[in-house]
Amino acid sequence: MSLSQWQWETAAAGAVAGFATVAAMYPLDIVRTRFQVNDGRVTNFPAYKNTAHAIFTITRLEGLKGLYAGFLPAVLGSTVSWGLYFFFYGRAKQRYSKNREEKLSSGHHLASAAEAGALVSLCTNPIWLIKTRLQLQNPLHQSRRYSGIYDALRTILREEGWTALYKGLGPGLLMQVSHGAIQFTAYEELRRIMVDYKEKKQKSEGASNLLNSFDYALLGGSSKIAAILITYPFQVIRTRAQQRPSKEGIPRYMNSWHVVKETARFEGIRGFYKGITPNLLKNVPASSITFIVYENVLKLLRPKRRND
Repeated sequence: MSLSQWQWETAAAGAVAGFATVAAMYPLDIVRTRFQVNDGRVTNFPAYKNTAHAIFTITRLEGLKGLYAGFLPAVLGSTVSWGLYFFFYGRAKQRYSKNREEKLSSGHHLASAAEAGALVSLCTNPIWLIKTRLQLQNPLHQSRRYSGIYDALRTILREEGWTALYKGLGPGLLMQVSHGAIQFTAYEELRRIMVDYKEKKQKSEGASNLLNSFDYALLGGSSKIAAILITYPFQVIRTRAQQRPSKEGIPRYMNSWHVVKETARFEGIRGFYKGITPNLLKNVPASSITFIVYENVLKLLRPKRRND
């Protein structure tokens, strides 16, 4: 398989997987974001008791449209992110495996995932900032509402300047690098263990024929839980840093370090894990869906490549 063929296949599989993930689990993403920014000291967010109450309240006050606020940038961001992530990840693995006969080590998988995460974060931070702000719009919001992704981009550039599009980049980089590195390293290592175990029981031409969709779901979910528990505070910090300033132009937090200090001071360690329940409910099955789609799309593309 040539490098260009592998990169195209991994990018296409990652993009399709990202779209499927967002479409299936998006309402939980809204709930998670609103829990993350609710520090108990602001009045422009409704109070939610739990995940189910949040979904019910949003539906009652804002309709189904409220559960899908910011859906377009979310689809765009996820599709682009996963496509770029698998592309950069596959390219890094190809580079590390060049002129090597043995399998890549855990360190190589870790470095590949970290490299991919950093590049993706730099490319997609403006998309995630716009998505976050659209998700946080609610009936209690005092500023003029963004009418959509283009209006949000135009308003941010006019009122805050282009640097505002990179608010939360610091924790975003730390989250992408560490989260992706942990998840993909865990995924690759668990996948290798599972393949080795099954190879002892049956003979097969390739590893892709040994694992089924249930196996990919188990691998994706398990690796995601490990990554979330370790890196979730970075996500809370990024979300809070990306909030829209008040109508007077005063930001809720000056920077990411200000978020850390204020959250630790008023909420303690629990503040850094707000919204983790809907996050787990969203991302664990979502990660399973992602890897099921990714691995199966690769299986579909590989026979086509062999026939060309």
